[in-house]
Amino acid sequence: MSFWVYDLIFLVVFSLFVIIFLYKRKKNLQREGILYLYRTKVGLKIIDYVGRKYKRTLMILNYLSILTGYILMFSMIYLLGKMVYIFLTVPDFIRAVKIPPLMPLIPYFPSLFKVDFLPPFYFAYWIIAIAIIAVSHEFSHGIFARFHNIKVRSTGFGFLGPFLAAFVEPDEKQMNKAKIGKQLGILTAGSFANVIMTILFILIFWLFFIVAFVPAGVMINSYASSLVPVEDINSIGNESIIINFNGELNLTEIYTTNGKYYLMSSLVNEINKYELVEAFDDAPAIKAGVVGVIIEIDGKMIKQDKDLKQVLSEKKPGDIVKIKTQLDGEESINEYEIELGKRPDNPELPFLGISPIKTTGGMLREIRDSLIFFKDPYTYYKPRISEDLILFIYNLLWWIIIINLSVALVNMLPVGMFDGGRVFYLTCLAIFKKEKIAKIFFRLATYLILLAFLLLMFSWFLAIF
Repeated sequence: MSFWVYDLIFLVVFSLFVIIFLYKRKKNLQREGILYLYRTKVGLKIIDYVGRKYKRTLMILNYLSILTGYILMFSMIYLLGKMVYIFLTVPDFIRAVKIPPLMPLIPYFPSLFKVDFLPPFYFAYWIIAIAIIAVSHEFSHGIFARFHNIKVRSTGFGFLGPFLAAFVEPDEKQMNKAKIGKQLGILTAGSFANVIMTILFILIFWLFFIVAFVPAGVMINSYASSLVPVEDINSIGNESIIINFNGELNLTEIYTTNGKYYLMSSLVNEINKYELVEAFDDAPAIKAGVVGVIIEIDGKMIKQDKDLKQVLSEKKPGDIVKIKTQLDGEESINEYEIELGKRPDNPELPFLGISPIKTTGGMLREIRDSLIFFKDPYTYYKPRISEDLILFIYNLLWWIIIINLSVALVNMLPVGMFDGGRVFYLTCLAIFKKEKIAKIFFRLATYLILLAFLLLMFSWFLAIF
C-alpha cells in the first residue's frame, strides 16, 4: 500500500483526535478569531529554570539573538525585493515554480501544483516539522522573557482544524513596560531558535546522509551543450533523435560552420526570435541515447565521478567502450557500445558528452539540493537499506531544515503580524524617540511589503493564466 494512503489515514485519525480533544475540553478553550486556544502550564517550570539558571549564557545569546534578528530582517527584505524583480522580469521562472508566492504551508502542496523539484510533503512531515519548530520557537520566547524577569503566564496550543500551533504567553503589561533592548531580545528569540535548529538539523542531515547513502554510479543529468549563434546556422535537418530522457526529448539536427548540433524541435520553428540558442553537441552519448546512471564501463565499476574520469583518462578518441546504465529505481540494465569522440576544447582527449547541466526543473532541483554541500552533482547515491524508509527520513529532515529557515526569515519581516513588525517599530522608536514618527515608518514599511506581495501575486497570476 502506498504511503500516501497511510498518511491520509493518519490525517483523518489525527483530525478526529483533535475534534474529540477540543470537545472534551471545550470549557478550557478560548476562541480568538478563527483559532481555538488551549492554555496550559506545561513547560513553565522548564522555562523558568532555564531562564534563571543560565543567565550568563543567555546574556551572550541575547545579543546574538538581536543581531541575528536584524540580519534575518534585512536578508528577508533583500530576498523579497529579489523575488519581485525575478517575478516581474522572468515569467518562465514562475511557470517552472508554479506555486503561488503567498501559498500557505499545507501538506501535499507539491503534489497539488505538480511540482517535481520538491520532495513529497506528507501530513506526517508537516506535523513533525511544525511540532519541532513551534516548540523551539515559542519556548525560546519564554526563556528569554524569564531571563529579563518578565512573567510567563501560560503555554498552550492553537487549533485550526487538524492544524495546530504552539504559543507561550508572557505578561503583556510587563512586556510593554520593559526597556526596548529587553523587548528586542525576547522578540528576536523565536527566529534565533529557528536558526539554531536549522544549523542543528543540517548537521543531523549531513551525518544521516553519510551513514544512509553510498555512491552507486554517475548520473546523466543532461548532455554536453553549447551556445550557438543563430546567424551561424546554415541549415536545419529533419527530426533525427528521440530520447526518453526525463520525458520524451525530440531533437532536430542543425548545421553550422563549426559542425552539427541538436536542438529541441519545439524551438526550431521560433529560432529566428533568438540571437543565441543552447543546443546539444554532436556527442557520442546523445547520439546513442544513453540515459540513466552509469554503473560500469568496460567491466570496471563506476561509483562516482572520479571513477568515470579515471576510466576515460585511460581512453583516447575513437576507442570503443561498453557502457552499462541503470534507471533510478529499476533493476534492468541498459547496455551501449559507443565510439568516443574528441573533446571540443582538446581534440586529443576522449569525449563522451554527458553533463550535469540542468533540463526542465534542474535549476530548482539544484536549489533544493544546495543544502547538501557535500553532495557531488554527478554522483548517484543509493540507500544502504530499505529505500522507502531512508527516503522518508531524508525528505523529513530536508523539510525540517527548509521550514525552520523559512519561519526564521518570514517571522522577521517588518509587518505587524510578525515579531519583525514589533522589532522594526521599537527600532524606529529608539532612533527617533517619538512614537508618532515610529508609527509612520512602521506603517510605511507595512504598506511597501504588502505592495511587494501584491506585485508577486499579480505577476504569478499573469504568468500562470
